[in-house]
Amino acid sequence: MKALIYDGPEQLGLRDAPEPVPDKGQQLIKILAVGICGSDMHAYLGHDNRRPAPLILGHEAAGVIVGGARDGERVTVNPLVTCGTCKACTSGKDNLCPERMIISMPPREGAFAQFVAMRDENLVTMPDHVSFDQACLAEPIACGWHTVRLARETLQEPATTALVIGGGAIGLGAALSLKAQGVAEVTIVEPNALRRATLNDACGQNAISPDDLDAAAMFDLVIDGVGYAATRKTASAHARPGGVIGHIGLGEDAGGLDIRRMTLQEITFIGTYTYTAQDFRDTARAIFDGRLGPLNWTEARPLSDGPAAFADIRAGATSAPKIVLHPHP
Repeated sequence: MKALIYDGPEQLGLRDAPEPVPDKGQQLIKILAVGICGSDMHAYLGHDNRRPAPLILGHEAAGVIVGGARDGERVTVNPLVTCGTCKACTSGKDNLCPERMIISMPPREGAFAQFVAMRDENLVTMPDHVSFDQACLAEPIACGWHTVRLARETLQEPATTALVIGGGAIGLGAALSLKAQGVAEVTIVEPNALRRATLNDACGQNAISPDDLDAAAMFDLVIDGVGYAATRKTASAHARPGGVIGHIGLGEDAGGLDIRRMTLQEITFIGTYTYTAQDFRDTARAIFDGRLGPLNWTEARPLSDGPAAFADIRAGATSAPKIVLHPHP
């Protein structure tokens, strides 16, 4: 099969790779749409030691089962594999499983390829009216869905206002999840003018420049979809007393939090990672029934254009919140 392989910092090559062979209880998936994630970008830039070269990246995937009793079934792929038996798994917090693995990290190759093998319980059947480009968004949006759910539960009262920092797919997914979960007033802060225009004009969001964020504005919930010191500083400043910060970005390890203000104003900070299996299913269902909107804001490119797509994202030269690659012509 053809695969886009990470060979080192800012080096990607399209070449032949062994086609995966599914084990018992797994299916072979013909990948028809796979999104480029921020974590793929971190690896591409050489900033993620969990993803050493050479490696097939990519974990936001949808496609068709090939062979076996489920041949031809259209599915979106939950890429997070957990043990199913530990305390985290049996208590519904399987994303915290100590044995968790995700495709695109060794020993599991990723989905920037024509085929992937995945176990049955990680596959969610998708209806015919949903496109593969829409269905592959279940993974990135599930990250925001999970963060929003935890933040709302922690607030312990209805949230009416929210600030989302970052207008990429994670931030946009969080904004869509906030509205789908009943938060009426959502503002996205996005510095990239191209992306900001897309968020406002094509995605129906209220996206503003960081320069236009009122210094005195306070929000019930703040979702940091970027995770840099500067964005954590913004989150610390704009969570209202008693509010909640949901931190999902993995930009850098330290800096930014105003611990004194968070302490004096009893602001809760929650680090959130991926999603539970139920969060993934709930997000997929919200996609299928239209609660997250038309999801028509992606940009599709062939897998062969993957290196250029990564370079464009690196340069801030694309307005789309998500580029989706198509491994098959």
